[in-house]
Amino acid sequence: MTSTASSTDTRQDQAPQDRRPSWQQRLRRFGYTAQTSGDVRERLVPPYVAPSPRMWQVLGVPRVLSDRIARWSGWLGPLLVTLVAGIMRFWNLGSPKKVIFDETYYAKDAWAIVHRGFELSWDKNVDSQILSSNGHVPLPTDAAYVVHPPVGKYVIGLGELMFGFNPFGWRFMTAVLGTLSVLIVCRVGRRIFRSTFLGCLAGALMTVDGLAFVMARTALLDGVLMFFVVAAFACLVIDRDRAREKLAAALPVDSYGLVRPDAHVGDTLFLGWRPYRWLAGLLLGLAIGTKWNGLFFLIAFGIMTVLWDVGSRRVAGARRPYEAVLKYDLGIAFLAMVPVAVVTYLTSWIGWILSPADGSGGYYRNWAATDGKGGSWTFLPDWWRSLIHYEHEVYKFNVGLSSPHTYMSNPWSWIVDGRPISFFYESPSPGTDGCPADAGEKCAREVLAIGTPLLWWAACFAILYVLWRWFFRRDWRAGAIACGIAAGYLPWFNYQERTIFFFYTIVFLPFLCLAVAMLVGALIGPPRASDTRRVAGATAAGVLVLLITWNFIYFWPLYTGTAIPIDSWRSRMWIDTWV
Repeated sequence: MTSTASSTDTRQDQAPQDRRPSWQQRLRRFGYTAQTSGDVRERLVPPYVAPSPRMWQVLGVPRVLSDRIARWSGWLGPLLVTLVAGIMRFWNLGSPKKVIFDETYYAKDAWAIVHRGFELSWDKNVDSQILSSNGHVPLPTDAAYVVHPPVGKYVIGLGELMFGFNPFGWRFMTAVLGTLSVLIVCRVGRRIFRSTFLGCLAGALMTVDGLAFVMARTALLDGVLMFFVVAAFACLVIDRDRAREKLAAALPVDSYGLVRPDAHVGDTLFLGWRPYRWLAGLLLGLAIGTKWNGLFFLIAFGIMTVLWDVGSRRVAGARRPYEAVLKYDLGIAFLAMVPVAVVTYLTSWIGWILSPADGSGGYYRNWAATDGKGGSWTFLPDWWRSLIHYEHEVYKFNVGLSSPHTYMSNPWSWIVDGRPISFFYESPSPGTDGCPADAGEKCAREVLAIGTPLLWWAACFAILYVLWRWFFRRDWRAGAIACGIAAGYLPWFNYQERTIFFFYTIVFLPFLCLAVAMLVGALIGPPRASDTRRVAGATAAGVLVLLITWNFIYFWPLYTGTAIPIDSWRSRMWIDTWV
């Protein structure tokens, strides 16, 4: 038997893990190394996974350039994903050159509000005139009764002012915000996971989601609402990091150079005025000013950010973290979010408020001077009383809306893509509107608002995973993702008899993508896992992501209104309720 001393195995001094075949060590070629534990500072402000240039060097990129790519990957990766998302969303944006689904309301309301400051009552047949004249139609004179606040319509109207009263114009800003939402998801995912890869993966998943794609190419309010919500969430995540950085900087350092918890610092340190929290309040006010369900995010995110402060002070060594938060953080948190959101919401009504109160202004603007005379609240300005009455009437309408609709759905079915919505459908004859001349029969041309099925079905498991991580591992990242999903989803279970639709889910879609990215990270395995475990996990995760991407490509004709043979359309109707 050959002794160890005379062995020709040059790996004899390596760790057992390094004696495995080279295919099991591939991750090390791309810079994978095990992480070491740190002090309290690293618990408060965990380091980002250090990007490695080795992957680029293996691909033949010069060392200097590969180092720069690795150094700037935190921005280059998200910007590349966003560029792809933007190209997809702006490609042929004006098609179909039709007024599709609820664009018949919001495109016209937006045009009216940017010209008159309030919505107007349009003729029922004006859509065809708008399309045939490229938007050169006179404005109506009478005010219209609408049930959504003005912010989203101002946003849509901005695109119309730049590019005209036409399909491209009224879809432009939703495409911009839909694209920027991908960038925000990439960056916020990178920040909460401390991984550029997982952050970019979350953004890439949103890029290839059918519902996100369709909503970014349609002039509806919900895509605007989603942008403000995810932007507010990103601000609160940044605020959390900055507060914890301030705590870590104030903690004492022992003789070994390690940061140690300190009860005095944790219990008494004032964390400042927190500008990102104020910005979150502004964005949530804009969200509520787009659609009222933004209010649920204000409540949920407000509670979440205060609980984050409790956890931060506890890690810093506070003996009474709740008392410290009540004394130093809660008051400013309330001021930064609730009053700012309320003032922002009221300001969004400025066009209606400044309109004439003689009957020629906004709907109900003259209520206080006519039907609302008298009463115990006459000390309030007339515009205030009229607005309160308007809001009360809108509330009654919204909670009582129960008229049947072909595409209404129950929230129980939303998470599994149970009942999508057809925004547009035509049956062109062979040789017309893109239908192949040899099709044999009429084609189908549809814009179907449906999430990429494999992504949404994977999200069902991802939700279970983040709930498990939150309840049993107390993982704040899982809790934050679950909070975003719950705020956008659970309130609708109180209105199951109301006329509601699947596309309302767009507001919590970014959090579904973050959940799936977190699940993929778990599939790949923790940094300290063996090479075999990581290779197997990366393979499974790669297969899942490729299948989701293929699924999006397969449904591409249904997202873009591309004419396809009717048999091809039928083959994509996987579930009867999709028809």
